Amino acid sequence: MKKQTETLTEQDFSYSITVNAPAKEAMKKISHVNLWWAKDFKGKAAKLNDEFSVYFGDTYVDFKISEVIPDKKITWLVTDCNLGWIKDKKEWKNTETIWTLTEKNGKTRIDFVHKGLTQESECYESCKPGWTHHIKDSLLKLIDEGKGSPE
Repeated sequence: MKKQTETLTEQDFSYSITVNAPAKEAMKKISHVNLWWAKDFKGKAAKLNDEFSVYFGDTYVDFKISEVIPDKKITWLVTDCNLGWIKDKKEWKNTETIWTLTEKNGKTRIDFVHKGLTQESECYESCKPGWTHHIKDSLLKLIDEGKGSPE
């Protein structure tokens, strides 16, 4: 008789919001990273192979857009980073942030997944509320009210 072993799978951080806008407008607002996430932003974040960076003091994250399905999905690959507040400063490198948009009746559900950011990650406990805040309190307001609150 074979012994069954239970395997635990790592769950990537995810968060969802629904906005009062069509998917095309929501996608455009997501690409305006400096209007909802990081005031200190360099590059472009709208098209396939665009590269951009966000800075928070000594902390920075470099991204490359690795996938785009217009008005449906955009994936940002982390190509480099320096996460100043944790031991593993490169913990996000080669992780992906995936934005999936589903439009229905003039509203759009935005499903966000940070693939590679799991409960086992060193920064999970500080990154989870950070992402939640930026998406729920800033991106949502940028799309619905026209003004986000980037840091």
